[in-house]
Amino acid sequence: MSDIGRPWETDMLRAVFDSVGAGMLVLDSSGLITASNPYARQIVDRPGEQLLGADMHDLLHRDEDGNEIARRECPIMGVLDSGEHSEGSEEFYLRGDGTLVPIIWAASPLQHGGAFEGAVVVFHDFKKHRDANEQTAAHLAALEELTTRLSMVAEVSTLLISSLHIGETLDGLVRLLVPELGDWAVVDLLPEDGTEGDLKRVAVHSRGDRGGAESLKGPLPPLPHASRAALARALYNNEPVLLDASAQDGEPDEPIARAHRQLFEHLGEGSAMVVPLYTRRQVFGALTVARRGQQTSYTDAEIMVLTDIARRAGLVIESTRLFEQRLDMAETLQRQLLTPLPQVDHLWFAARYQPAQQASEVGGDWYDAFLLADGVTTMVIGDVVGHDLQAAAHMAEVRNMLRALAWDRQEPPSEIMRRLDGVMTHTSDAPMATVVFARIEGPDGGPWHLHWVNAGHPPPLLVTAGGEARYLEDGHGPLLGMNSALHLGLEWPDAREELPERSTLLFYTDGLVESRDRHLDTGLEELRRHAADLVEHELEDFLDGLLARIDPKGDDVALLALRIPPAGAGADEDPAAPQRAHSPAVPERGAPGSRVEGSPVRDTSDPV
Repeated sequence: MSDIGRPWETDMLRAVFDSVGAGMLVLDSSGLITASNPYARQIVDRPGEQLLGADMHDLLHRDEDGNEIARRECPIMGVLDSGEHSEGSEEFYLRGDGTLVPIIWAASPLQHGGAFEGAVVVFHDFKKHRDANEQTAAHLAALEELTTRLSMVAEVSTLLISSLHIGETLDGLVRLLVPELGDWAVVDLLPEDGTEGDLKRVAVHSRGDRGGAESLKGPLPPLPHASRAALARALYNNEPVLLDASAQDGEPDEPIARAHRQLFEHLGEGSAMVVPLYTRRQVFGALTVARRGQQTSYTDAEIMVLTDIARRAGLVIESTRLFEQRLDMAETLQRQLLTPLPQVDHLWFAARYQPAQQASEVGGDWYDAFLLADGVTTMVIGDVVGHDLQAAAHMAEVRNMLRALAWDRQEPPSEIMRRLDGVMTHTSDAPMATVVFARIEGPDGGPWHLHWVNAGHPPPLLVTAGGEARYLEDGHGPLLGMNSALHLGLEWPDAREELPERSTLLFYTDGLVESRDRHLDTGLEELRRHAADLVEHELEDFLDGLLARIDPKGDDVALLALRIPPAGAGADEDPAAPQRAHSPAVPERGAPGSRVEGSPVRDTSDPV
């Protein structure tokens, strides 16, 4: 037995009709409204009695401008004609207060007992959906703009940390800012000492420029504190300054303002932002970015981006200058610790010192050459553990100990090394060190002999005038700082080797032959081969050639070379004898040691 037609069913359908979360209108076959639910009346802002019996199309349907629409063009009325379902989102209903509401709708034919009796229209207020879509689109656009800005800031940050040369960095910066944030950009820097003085324009780039902007670089007029120019306000107030047309007209008639005005004359009129390059400690200069013509002025967001970029650039300028100062101080200190070279009896010396490239640090490598009380000339190469100021201090300490011990007594090198190891252990906190200590012995005019000892250092390299190169492997003993400390009872054997005329003797530190990507044996073979190939060059060129070919990186490198004169050569007989010796030491220092009264050795040193 069927339940259709029972009273409770009618009540249920009415409850669904009234409470469904959408507007519902029931139309008869001619388009008159026969029923409406509360949500429909709320959307169109009309009471039920105004809707009941009214023609839906004539009462409600309008275009987006509020004009009536021909009935034949109404898609909802088309459902009554076709008897087929339809839906859309391009229609507007006229509300009771005279405003329009966009709707999203669906209409289905209504049949009862097999007969077509009209249509049911279900609709929503589409304004909320449209607002949400527009808001989403706006958020996406803002997010895209933010992403673009962040990408540019990331590129700028990468650029700023990729170079230690301020000029190159700032040139790259203005090229990144154009055309993203302007049509041209300029960087002006204050004097490096931070004092009031002339600005210098160091970077210029213009959109479409073919090189003419370069002529705008160079010194600028003075910038007094009393100046009211935009540059002065940006620098001395440490805040961005907007230069639109009216602000440019109000610029004072001062040399610095006129120089700034020339930018607009050469690169294009428009609006500009002047932002200071600064850190918490110092202002370094100003960045000017401009747009030509009547383009929109800079927004708050763009000003924030430019200010952030300028701050980052200021930090890089500060850190670069501090690094340069530290590097200069370290290099000066290192060269104060190095000693000038003596030139005695045509024994020609040359030296090089190359600091580690990864940091502005002094190191523990050193070379030395000086005269002893018995008239013998010494050669020393050494390396104290470490790559910092403490290593340099220990290096100076060990070097001076060795000098004092060698001068105090005319003893074999092995004995000097034994006593140096004990002195280091008991009177110094210097760590382990490697050293080659040698005496260049022989009568005036030769022949010459090398008398040496090696405390754990790479072996000396002897190259004959004919290009035969070999390492002097004898004389090896333990590192300094181990034997006495650990009571090992080890010895340092003396070694002797004849030094042929015109031969070259090379002392070096391990940074020349060993690195993370090169094994020691490979480095030694490479050095031997290059030294043999370069031995015919003058001694200075010989060392420069070795450094150029081997190109050591990552560690300090010290080199000390000796060129033996021809047999029987005297100080006044050989016009080829060098008058000066290049030395990595500071030029004001004199060569250690001097001619001892009665000694056959003559000191002809004239340090540079």
